[in-house]
Amino acid sequence: MCDRKKIVLSWAALLLSFTSLFISSWIIIPAPNMFLLNLAVGAPEVSPWLFGLNLFSLLLCFFCIRQRQLQRLTCIVSLIGLLICALVLVNIPSTQIQMSEAMKRGLGQDYLDKIPVLASAKMQPSPFVLANTLQGISSGKTRHQSGILFAMPAGVPLKIEVYQPPKVGKYPALVVIYGGAWQYGTPHANREFNQYMASHGYTVFAIDYRHAPQYRFPAQLDDVNTALNFIRQHASEYEADPQRMILLGRSAGAHLAMLAAYQSDAPPIRAVVSYYGPVDLTQGYKSPPYPDPINTRAVLKRFIGGSVEEFPHEYQIASPINYVTHSLPPTLLVYGSRDHLVEARYGRQMYQRLHDSENTAVFLEIPWAEHAFDAIFNGVSNQLALYHTERFLAWALSN
Repeated sequence: MCDRKKIVLSWAALLLSFTSLFISSWIIIPAPNMFLLNLAVGAPEVSPWLFGLNLFSLLLCFFCIRQRQLQRLTCIVSLIGLLICALVLVNIPSTQIQMSEAMKRGLGQDYLDKIPVLASAKMQPSPFVLANTLQGISSGKTRHQSGILFAMPAGVPLKIEVYQPPKVGKYPALVVIYGGAWQYGTPHANREFNQYMASHGYTVFAIDYRHAPQYRFPAQLDDVNTALNFIRQHASEYEADPQRMILLGRSAGAHLAMLAAYQSDAPPIRAVVSYYGPVDLTQGYKSPPYPDPINTRAVLKRFIGGSVEEFPHEYQIASPINYVTHSLPPTLLVYGSRDHLVEARYGRQMYQRLHDSENTAVFLEIPWAEHAFDAIFNGVSNQLALYHTERFLAWALSN
């Protein structure tokens, strides 16, 4: 019986080490399809957990495996997993330094001095806290209103989710636009982020829009503009200040946020935040990423109605980079270096175009992050992004 237990434990340790390595490997391996993209997105964000899992499997191989060859194999597999996870963990300090320097370049060396003390006190005190990765990022109490109808274009009901601070007051309006390749998603997305921001002094409006391919561009932009007008007209009902409005979007939502903010007839917008948003649809079609798990060209065809050869003008007018002029709202661009849906090079191009046009812009790049890294709210990348996003918003509202 004792020998049988040792055999079972040995194989269990080996299985654990291979499982840990398999999950950890997606920190460095590009995902070839949407199924594996979930692992590529999540693995870097839970790297502290994976590091501990690989370390545990390494310890098991010493204490539970007596067969030398099996022990050696398990140790090698566990060590490889540890090294892969360490690639993220050891780069956190240098990435934070780079992000802090980027904020100072974009907003000024003394930008933190312009943030009110009360606002600073509510923010995350550190860019990365290991305990937050393990136990989550705490949010205070909020008020939540669901299913607020703001429009019925073509008979499609479009609704808003509103998150408010616990106390009655008048707060900046943070308009959040979800991603989903312009084809899917709901205002319920990123609920943790919305609750967090509301508990820290924002009235958060998570808005909806019609989806492709049934509704093609510019239907989505029309819906965002309709939502902005609704929010401005009903701001007092939801304790929001229409003169202190900020747009924040993710992926397709970031694309719509930039388009809406950069229009010549846009309402007053204090700032716009783009998390991994497409900026140049023409180049995105002509030069898709490799690997291309989402099939970029097919997504763009469904959104615009056809290829860039068929609709060159439509691709141009749907690209935020073509709307860059002087005196646009301050823009924060956050991208992952390993993004295989919207490559970081597009974020850099947008930053350069904004900078050259004398607009205030900040470009933050997270070396290990994939697309939708902030889906794991307490993950490594989102902690860094949230830390700087909070400060960018507070700075924008103080000017």
